[in-house]
Amino acid sequence: MPKLVIDTIELEVPAGTLILEAARSVGIMIPHFCYHPALGNAGACRVCAVKLIDGPVKGIQMSCMTPVQEGMVVSTTDADAVAMRRHVIEWLMINHPHDCPVCDEGGECLLQDYTIAAGHGTRRYQGKKRTHSNQYLGEHVQHEMNRCIQCYRCVRFYQDFAGGTDLGVMGRASTIYYGRFCEGSLESPFSGNLPDLCPTGVYTDKAARFRARYWDYDMAPSLCPHCSLGCATIPAARYRELLKIMARRNDAVNGWFLCDRGRFADHGVNSPERPRTPLLDGRETTWDEALAVLATRIGELFVSHGPGSLAVVGSPRLTLEGNYQAALLAEFLQAGALCYFVERDEAAAASAVVSLLTGDTAVSLAEVEQADCIALVECDLREQGPMLLLAVRQAWRKGAKIFLVGEGSPREQTDSVSLETLRVPTLADIPLADYSTPLVIATPSGSGTADIETAVTAGAKLVFPLSGPNTFAAALLTREHRATSLAEALASGTIKGLLAFEADLPEELLSGISLLAVADRFPSAAMIKSDVFLPTTAWVEMDGTFINHEGRAQRFRKVMNPGLPIKGLDPALHPPRVHRLDAPGGEPRPAWRIIADLAERLGAEQLVEPLSGRWEFLRDLDPEGEGERIL
Repeated sequence: MPKLVIDTIELEVPAGTLILEAARSVGIMIPHFCYHPALGNAGACRVCAVKLIDGPVKGIQMSCMTPVQEGMVVSTTDADAVAMRRHVIEWLMINHPHDCPVCDEGGECLLQDYTIAAGHGTRRYQGKKRTHSNQYLGEHVQHEMNRCIQCYRCVRFYQDFAGGTDLGVMGRASTIYYGRFCEGSLESPFSGNLPDLCPTGVYTDKAARFRARYWDYDMAPSLCPHCSLGCATIPAARYRELLKIMARRNDAVNGWFLCDRGRFADHGVNSPERPRTPLLDGRETTWDEALAVLATRIGELFVSHGPGSLAVVGSPRLTLEGNYQAALLAEFLQAGALCYFVERDEAAAASAVVSLLTGDTAVSLAEVEQADCIALVECDLREQGPMLLLAVRQAWRKGAKIFLVGEGSPREQTDSVSLETLRVPTLADIPLADYSTPLVIATPSGSGTADIETAVTAGAKLVFPLSGPNTFAAALLTREHRATSLAEALASGTIKGLLAFEADLPEELLSGISLLAVADRFPSAAMIKSDVFLPTTAWVEMDGTFINHEGRAQRFRKVMNPGLPIKGLDPALHPPRVHRLDAPGGEPRPAWRIIADLAERLGAEQLVEPLSGRWEFLRDLDPEGEGERIL
């Protein structure tokens, strides 16, 4: 490996490493705009100038374009390099509107940081500024072209990385324009990454527009709950309101980016229709009364029908802590059924996934990008896992062959990221053995896995996009605790009571149930029919654990306290002008805590830590790390 010196620091780095990255590895941050670790270098902004004092190359060079070589002596503080960077910043600021006070990028703007660092505090240019008209780019992304410094990050991501075709760069010389030919909503399912990528504020998030500065936000490492991939996120909240969600880097899962569903979907956290108060027979009540009455009615149910008449129901969107405590509650009560899935087919499909995935067959999203052959079997990744589709594109960019298998794999999904594909009728028609790293991505099914098992024999790895953020954990717990589907449990005719925790219960399955207790954060028909309803917290309002599609356990942290957002708060609900510990609408509790409190009222020991037994090792899992595969 080449040895070099950067600002008197001797270091040794792998061949091909750029000077900019080599400097970063020893804590020296060289200013840059166009360079991004996921997009590579472009040499467009010219602000990463350093001076090579000795070695095979000498003079002023761009650190993002120059690989390290043996014997290089690099200075980032040389007067010539500092002057070069200072002049470039001044040139970039000539046409900038200087609108930092009203720019949503303020506080997280690289141009702002580098301008101050370069000592550029006075505008010498007195001429007329170049101006542009902004475009409407949809309901999520705000466009402000006058702030652009032509770094090309947006276009390189949108077209090259994500395969979008409706946004690009137009013009020449000083009239370069980044946008669409005609204004309209951005079509790429990954367009929400533009605000994260843009270093100046040309693209900003409309959801949080004019709402807060970066330092005002409550933030914590979290996960996306909208599919099974477990993408790393940073939710940003203020005044008990979830304002926006940003991508968080996790090299094993989503890399640097996030799909638009994970970023902009209606999370229901701020919804005025969200239930926030315990209900007893349809009327609002206190937690103490709700839990006391529920415990009493469970006892009455047991007297009338026996413990076997009760079913405890978890779900694929309930955290590992909640699902595990549901299993312990069912065991303590000797309940007649423990369920994590509503339908028999869904339970069978999830069990088949757990059986097929092992440490040798499961792959991460990062490993998907390294495959040289990918078969999409009866799946539509636009709905089941958009970031998986983006990973497939990266594999294709590196030369992988992409096959669409069966009529259930629409070509529109690969067209949305500009992929070339081949259509084949069955998985057996693909010569998987001819490739070194073949991969099969399939919708999970409880039957018909023979072709997939044959593919594994041929050396293929497997990816199954699942239905919820914790489906894998629900399937594991189903196998370990001998759970059954709710439909099968109710078909026996012995179940007369349901304790459902964040489960999506079809209304038609609720007939004949004499005791229905529901804990959830979404309004539903089951909530209306319930005898006892208990509000639960959203994932951003608690700590928890999800296990993603590949069996990777990841922790997430609490971002905000539950409660009605201050914006739009009914004056009648405004807190009195006295100190208090609870906020209006702040009554929801984590599902695992509700289960533990109920179990304690029924005679169980007090619970302090929700993860125990075989899951105890996850207690100290780093929420900012890559997670831990449990297979």
